Amino acid sequence: MPVVDVDPDELRELTGHEEKDDEELKADLFGLGLEFEGETDDGMYQFEFAPDRLDRLSVEGVARSLRYHYGDARGVYVPNTNDPEWRIEVDESVPDERPYVTGAVVRGLDLDEAALESLIQLQEKLHATMGRGRAKGAIGIHDLAMVKGAPLQEGAEPSITYRGVDPKGDTFVPLDANDELSPAAVLEEHATGETYADLVTDLDRYPAIYDELGLFSFPPVINGKRTEVTTGSRELLVELTGTDQWTIDRMCNIICYALSARGATIEEVEVNYADGATHPSEYGAELVRPNLDIDEKTVSHERIETLLGVDFEPEEVVDCFERAGLDASYTLGEDVRYEVEIPPYRVDVLHPLDLVDDVGRAYGFDNLTPRYPDVGTVGGRHERSRLEDAVRTSLVGLGFEDLLNFHMTSGTENYDRMRIEPGTGGAAVGDGDGVFGGGSPVEITEPYSEEYTQLRTWALPSLVMLLERNTHNAYPQDVAEVGFVAERDDDADTNVAESRHVAGAVARRDASYEAAKGQLQALCDDFDADLATPRVEHPTFIDGRAAAVMIDGERVGVIGEIHPAVLVEHDLEVPVAAFEFDLDALR
Repeated sequence: MPVVDVDPDELRELTGHEEKDDEELKADLFGLGLEFEGETDDGMYQFEFAPDRLDRLSVEGVARSLRYHYGDARGVYVPNTNDPEWRIEVDESVPDERPYVTGAVVRGLDLDEAALESLIQLQEKLHATMGRGRAKGAIGIHDLAMVKGAPLQEGAEPSITYRGVDPKGDTFVPLDANDELSPAAVLEEHATGETYADLVTDLDRYPAIYDELGLFSFPPVINGKRTEVTTGSRELLVELTGTDQWTIDRMCNIICYALSARGATIEEVEVNYADGATHPSEYGAELVRPNLDIDEKTVSHERIETLLGVDFEPEEVVDCFERAGLDASYTLGEDVRYEVEIPPYRVDVLHPLDLVDDVGRAYGFDNLTPRYPDVGTVGGRHERSRLEDAVRTSLVGLGFEDLLNFHMTSGTENYDRMRIEPGTGGAAVGDGDGVFGGGSPVEITEPYSEEYTQLRTWALPSLVMLLERNTHNAYPQDVAEVGFVAERDDDADTNVAESRHVAGAVARRDASYEAAKGQLQALCDDFDADLATPRVEHPTFIDGRAAAVMIDGERVGVIGEIHPAVLVEHDLEVPVAAFEFDLDALR
């Protein structure tokens, strides 16, 4: 959970409530969801809060929330912006791994030490949270007076260029250094460079930003000393680079709002992606930033009342929205619905439930009356959990060792090493077509490891991987798992179909289809289920030694002898027979 240092005196000044004592401030902030964690040696308060409200990563954002809480501000506020005088040119040489850029110009600042420290804290907190340790988005803030823009043509606005640079090419003096270094030397010799070297070290060309005088920023690693921001800086250039345009645009918005709260004027910049440069297809190759467009979402009156347990008049709900920093209008009818406008610094409002949460906070969760639910039952184990335990007990009784494997895997393990293709079938192929386990994967957008890039579509690869790691142990090895699997399903509400599978594998010198079939038959008999195994072809199993698993007339799985190519791929020197089917078939 993020922890933010806040100067209580500065917070009082920014909110306009000098009369608030320390305990009142702490209580008010607790009502907003910020928990007091203690004080620093220099008297700064430390507050911990949920990581969804990233606009509160600075004292300016906290003060804005308090002004809404006190009723001093209402509704959506969007700062005015001046027309662009600067341009960011994106060259086609920018690495494809980090192609996007955004930014803004900030004028009319009066930075003292407290304001500068708050800006630095906001920058680093955004790096650690929304920027994913600078991997997804990185922020550079520069003294605009020290940036010399190169006009593209006479009368045109000055420009800087985002492009790729040879690792041992142009040099610059980085922050906290006195000597000129190439980007490669920064990674080897500078403390900050060593910290963030992993983000760029594998690239053929490194990201870099140039003005007319040369290289002055090496994102996402470090800025140049020439453009360092000090308390004497009055105009700033804010630039952000990253792997996702939406993310860096929203990070930029949060910074612009924080500086606007200090009395600064925000000025737009033009961003032009050159022909051949990777640009955000949803926005186009020519952008004007910052993007301070207002988002809109809809929520029903009934949903608000149901979730909060309060009977509201529509005007009361609108009042709560406005005191949460949103704007709302509603239409009357059988079901009152609210059209809610969301300011551009709110990156957390992704679903109507987030709007309900804002209404609840504005109303005051401590004002809600506790009540017992209108059900006459007590808690107990879910039927599926009972079934899982019963199946595990039966499998152990049949001689299997019960396993618990990771739900996440990679496409290589889930498909390639099992000789199947993604999207060629599904976990339950009831119409006779397709390959069991060949469903479309539920992929992780930004995985931290190549070993875990998706959810597994079937459990058998996990068992075979375990057998691969246990070739040094004695045979026979009979292993089984009752576990979670998932695949893409556009007909499901979440676009993901989740289920539990039963999988078993027999690894021994005399392993055969008949051995696996006998154990599967015994398992089905324990649950009074009728089993049939008509012949089927499956790439993971030997032709002629594989069958579909049909329980009570429904095709729910597959059984057979593992193909020699799969055994060789996993360095297994004994035959393996296996089965897998949907747990729900035993209900």
